[in-house]
Amino acid sequence: MRNLWSDREAARFVRRYKRQGVNADLALRVYTSRLLGGNPKLVLHGGGNTSVKTTLTDIMGSPVEVICVKGSGWDLGDIEPAGLPAMHLAPLQKMIALNTLSDENMVNAQRTNLLDSTSPNPSVETLLHAFLPHKFIDHTHANAVLALSDQVNGEKLCREIYGDRMGYVPYIMPGFALAKKAAEVYRENPTVEGLVLHKHGVFTFADTAKQSYDRMIAVCTQAEQRIKQSRKKTLVAAKLPKRVAGPAEIAPILRGLTAVNGKPMALDFRTSKAVRAYVDGKDVAKYSQLGTVTPDHVIRTKPLPLIVPSPAIGDLDAWCIAASNAVDAYVSNYHAYFARNNKIAPIKKTELDPMPRIILVPGVGLFGLGNSAKAAAISADLAETNIEVISDAVAMDSYRPIPEYDFFDIEYWSLEQAKLGKSAEKPLQRKVAVVTGGGSGIGAATAKAFAAQGAAVAVLDRDAKAAEAVATSMGGLGLACDVTDAKAVGKAFGTICKQFGGVDIVVSNAGAAWQGRIGEVDDKVLRQSFELNFWGHQNIARAAVKVMRAQGLGGCLLFNTSKQAVNPGRDFGPYGLPKAAALFLMKQYALDYGQDGIRANAVNADRIRSGLLSDEMIKSRSKARGLSEAKYMAGNLLSREVTAEDVAQAFVNLAKAEATTAATITVDGGNIEASLR
Repeated sequence: MRNLWSDREAARFVRRYKRQGVNADLALRVYTSRLLGGNPKLVLHGGGNTSVKTTLTDIMGSPVEVICVKGSGWDLGDIEPAGLPAMHLAPLQKMIALNTLSDENMVNAQRTNLLDSTSPNPSVETLLHAFLPHKFIDHTHANAVLALSDQVNGEKLCREIYGDRMGYVPYIMPGFALAKKAAEVYRENPTVEGLVLHKHGVFTFADTAKQSYDRMIAVCTQAEQRIKQSRKKTLVAAKLPKRVAGPAEIAPILRGLTAVNGKPMALDFRTSKAVRAYVDGKDVAKYSQLGTVTPDHVIRTKPLPLIVPSPAIGDLDAWCIAASNAVDAYVSNYHAYFARNNKIAPIKKTELDPMPRIILVPGVGLFGLGNSAKAAAISADLAETNIEVISDAVAMDSYRPIPEYDFFDIEYWSLEQAKLGKSAEKPLQRKVAVVTGGGSGIGAATAKAFAAQGAAVAVLDRDAKAAEAVATSMGGLGLACDVTDAKAVGKAFGTICKQFGGVDIVVSNAGAAWQGRIGEVDDKVLRQSFELNFWGHQNIARAAVKVMRAQGLGGCLLFNTSKQAVNPGRDFGPYGLPKAAALFLMKQYALDYGQDGIRANAVNADRIRSGLLSDEMIKSRSKARGLSEAKYMAGNLLSREVTAEDVAQAFVNLAKAEATTAATITVDGGNIEASLR
């Protein structure tokens, strides 16, 4: 493992934070924490923790000895000093004299000793850091160390590799008991450079930030070298169909099957040579069903992944049935897992939802699942980490993590569940929305409005850079797509399904305004307008319905039809005629697919500055009517200008109106000629 320490960069951190009133100890703690957090082979998504013992001043200006430990909600990869809350050190160290300490009292004691009461909760492993005497302490879930300790003879193997350089702590659930045991192991040999926490992770420590970090890298490098030297076998591949369906075809089906009470999760697809070797393995049903490589993963991934059959091309109907049966079996097994472990738990728990957070698909790859695109990506990242560690363990000998009850204890531990947050989900958080013409104007405003409501958003636009810019601003997916090209639309929806698992809401917004007297306009112009303003909507809706029906969760089609669909303007026939057809297209989709739970609605907008009306068109039209631009744009019953954001809100409202279909909402400030009964 590469050592990334830089004297120059360390000095830069010290200078930078000194200007903010942060001392050198804490600045260096931030620096090496980021070095650790930036390496996914050491920590992922809030995992691991670091600390430093230093001197700060209290509110009276008096120097006090403190310990700064990573706080809940912070990630080592981008941590700031605020993410290492300071606590009075002496009171915490005295707690080692206690025989027992409940989790609630431990958390209370830590918060009571905070210098700043607004700080986040310090790590549940704070006391372990406090009970050890070293100034700098690092804790990671290093893949290579886990591959050694997660074996039947893991402790013996680690002792053989590290000897007396490291201390060895048996698996104990994080908290007070683990902190006391770690301190006891250290006292037995105070010369150790760190501690291997059996089937959990590794600690290193020293009196300088550099030395503690150097020791962590050295320990991991030694483990990597041993794994490389001790490989005895490779995973044997199972016999699979010659041709299998792709992730875009099966993701919507899996998304529908794993919905919780009709509420779907986002999916995140991963594949690679390592992933395929693992999921295609003949014994995948054995080594993948033993549990996660470190207990910290279980709150995000559940103890076990779901395995579904390989989806042979040409036999997807049979695969759907088999996949459904696999999900049912997983749910049944999870209920049984909960019941048998809750029966012996000292404090009874309430069962969480039983759906998997990782799905393994032989011949294809894996999917991470979560209640948001971010959560799904985290599950997928952790799945890939599990694959690396388990593959290394199996290659050396065998894989053996902690017992089942210990997984249950962590999964249902209140302190771990608190890491996931208790905030309510946003209204559209579990939805995937697609917005066409999303690179600017109404489309961009609509994409942002759906993202604000929690949806994962895919932005489609002819201009790839514009689509990516809008999508990047809200953590979405930006794709170049010509909606008049049915093949391009199909490809885009395939990418969306691979990225998010499916589609729930489509805003078919892309359009352009062609002008001309209808009896004189060139046929080419009329056909161009129909290609975009009618066939573009049809291509998008057809692709969306295919995905929605595969999911079996219903869906929502939303069309931007404009006021031209019901109130044609002079010389605007080339634009209004296909828009009128698009309005009836919406009604036809509502009629034909209502039985599938798919709703179809439209927004009829007019005079939107950020829409089809360019600044030049606004200027010419207002001049022709002898009005200022402002008066022209506000020439409606409410005498107010209507914005792209107003139209976007109408789309959002229609997406939420689950009992409404075949409806058209007018967003124009009031225009009787364009109003509907």
